[in-house]
Amino acid sequence: MTRYLVALHRPDDYDPSVAEDAAMGREIDGLNDEMVAAGVRVFVGGLRPVANAMSLRALPDGEVLIAAGPYLKSQEHVSGFWVLDVADMDEALTWGRKAAIVCRAPVEVRPFH
Repeated sequence: MTRYLVALHRPDDYDPSVAEDAAMGREIDGLNDEMVAAGVRVFVGGLRPVANAMSLRALPDGEVLIAAGPYLKSQEHVSGFWVLDVADMDEALTWGRKAAIVCRAPVEVRPFH
């Protein structure tokens, strides 16, 4: 089995209290239950808005610069993710499709080393 990251992307201004209703919450819970029942879910986590991020950069002199905000300047960032243990990319994509549908958002699937 190989581990895959299934990452959910949202716009920076995404507000779940406005965009997500109870039905969507039940669908996401159902997907999580399905992953657990299939024995593929290793870990799942939602991230706070990107405004809560802190970025760290190592400088040539050995110091580390810490700044408020995301490392990458973008209009979308990872808002949540699953780590799955599945047979191959095809199986990971099957779960990724389900995540994209229930979360109504773009999803990226990438294997771990």
